[in-house]
Amino acid sequence: MSVLLMRLTGPLQSWGSAARFVRRTTENAPTKSGVLGLLAAAQGRGREAGLSDLAELEFGVRVDQPGTRLRDFQTAHHGDTDKAMPLSERFYLADAVFVAGVRGEPALVQRLYEALLEPVFLPYLGRRSCPPSEPITIGEPLVGEETDLERALREATWEASERYRARCRASYRRAGRPLSDMCLDLLLDCARPGDSSEGAHMTLRDLPVSFDPRHRRYGLRGVRTLRIPVPGAAGSPTAEAPPHHEPTALLTPVTPRTD
Repeated sequence: MSVLLMRLTGPLQSWGSAARFVRRTTENAPTKSGVLGLLAAAQGRGREAGLSDLAELEFGVRVDQPGTRLRDFQTAHHGDTDKAMPLSERFYLADAVFVAGVRGEPALVQRLYEALLEPVFLPYLGRRSCPPSEPITIGEPLVGEETDLERALREATWEASERYRARCRASYRRAGRPLSDMCLDLLLDCARPGDSSEGAHMTLRDLPVSFDPRHRRYGLRGVRTLRIPVPGAAGSPTAEAPPHHEPTALLTPVTPRTD
């Protein structure tokens, strides 16, 4: 089996699992449907394309920097009739950082990794208005029969910003607590699709069955939550800053119409 780890960070993110009509909420961490949608878009899959191979992937996410919840109000007009639509309430996570991972057959995981390097469609963090601010790929897939998603997420480098790391260190020192007590939240699939979700700490309807806009369908997924120590030396600064990332740099500008 093979594990692909992804860095999900940007000014805004929004990962809805129960968003309906004019109230669009967000979970506190990326959803499986949202991340698999990102991977499907990178591969260039259409909305009507099958998702069974992606849905079979084991999924997990680590909260490296929880961010701040924001609320926004938006207006819109119907694209065909130009009729004003109802005012919508939308929620976002600002300044958040996550490490997400998927585990599956090496051939599929390798194709997903290559798609993230040269995505067909621009990747975004839950909504099209939320592009990533850093490269999504952390490194090449981890390959091996004993490759374990939980272990990979436990050992992956802490991706929080240096400002957030410094604030956490200062908070622990003021409280007289050792930096070794610092922990992160880890959310993992508790069972494979179709298996019993017994033992789950919570259940989300975010297992994608179809992204067809005419009939989106999602199944239930059991999730177990863990508190794990911050990997590496929590008191040390980031070893190396990630390279600058501009997700639209390779897009061809649209030529303005003259008619």
